[in-house]
Amino acid sequence: MNGLDSAAPGGTDQLDERLSVAKGVELNYDYTKYHPVDEIYEWMKHMEELNPELISSAVYGQTFEGRNITLVKLGLKNPEIREKQVIWMDCGIHAREWIAPAFCQWFVKEIVQSYKTNAQLEQMLQNLDFYVTPIINVDGYMHSWKDNSTRRWRKSRSSPPPGSTCYGVDLNRNFNANWGTVGVSFDSCSDTYCGTGPGSEPEAKAVMDFIGKMLKKVLCFLTIHSAGQLILLPYGHPQIKAPNYEELVSVGEAAAAEMKKLHGMDYTVGTSPQILYANSGSSRDWARLSGIPFSYTFELRDKGEFSHLLPEDQIEPACEEAYAGALSIISYVHNKHFNITVPNSVGTPFKVTETLLTILSTALCVSITTGLLSG
Repeated sequence: MNGLDSAAPGGTDQLDERLSVAKGVELNYDYTKYHPVDEIYEWMKHMEELNPELISSAVYGQTFEGRNITLVKLGLKNPEIREKQVIWMDCGIHAREWIAPAFCQWFVKEIVQSYKTNAQLEQMLQNLDFYVTPIINVDGYMHSWKDNSTRRWRKSRSSPPPGSTCYGVDLNRNFNANWGTVGVSFDSCSDTYCGTGPGSEPEAKAVMDFIGKMLKKVLCFLTIHSAGQLILLPYGHPQIKAPNYEELVSVGEAAAAEMKKLHGMDYTVGTSPQILYANSGSSRDWARLSGIPFSYTFELRDKGEFSHLLPEDQIEPACEEAYAGALSIISYVHNKHFNITVPNSVGTPFKVTETLLTILSTALCVSITTGLLSG
């Protein structure tokens, strides 16, 4: 990985000591603490070095202030040399939502620790590549760590437009998805300022450009936020409905049920206008409009007591339930695409194959044409 920000005060030697290698597969890294940018990027580098068969990295853009936007890719070789599909996950598009980057790190850690003993996960990693960006809004995240006065900073750090003194754009209002139509502000001092046009900000443009090159392979788009304990699906515009809306709701509700099993926390599923507020220009909506069939925003803990200042003692339970929810969605998407055997309602395995679908559709057509179906 290239272009890492300079290490924290004390030098790289001290940082390397804090991130010392343990057992040759992962780091002595505290996943129950929030970490600044330099430690997260150093963690990414070490995770790649320690797990070369599973993890690689790529820089796919630069922020307004010239910092690298870097992802880690998790995937295993496919024994059948079949073209792999893609799961996208990003965190930290809003600077103050520190639990989001913490979860992206937790997600990678869980995969590293469990894939060798979990046959289902190993199979998914052979069929899928997981692209995980721990921090999209690197500039804003760094600014939120500056001092207490900047802790609640939300936007990027792009320069004020002419006539203004207010920095930054809400990157989750800057994507090319019904941009500027609802739930945004054109006042640069607002937290929901949508920029001067769709993709005007380099961070949003980097995501659209990178994913745009592999759209046909991307099965699922997950973007992690806080707070509110919600699973949001497209669309943020109240007058637009996703063509697979019912399936998105069903898969989201199954994920919420898995999340509740761990710590009893309720996550509400629906579109943003239904359960939160209308908005436009979100990355979630852009992904679905671009043809990615499954697209969700996770709003992690909590429901208002701490909001964006979630205490560190809640990182572990929040990440545990978010991992269960994400894995539920990813498993469904994977099994559907690859026609993987799943249990039916009476517990007998069945496999939905192209042949079976052809037989069923043919039988349906025959039934219709012979008048066996009414109304």
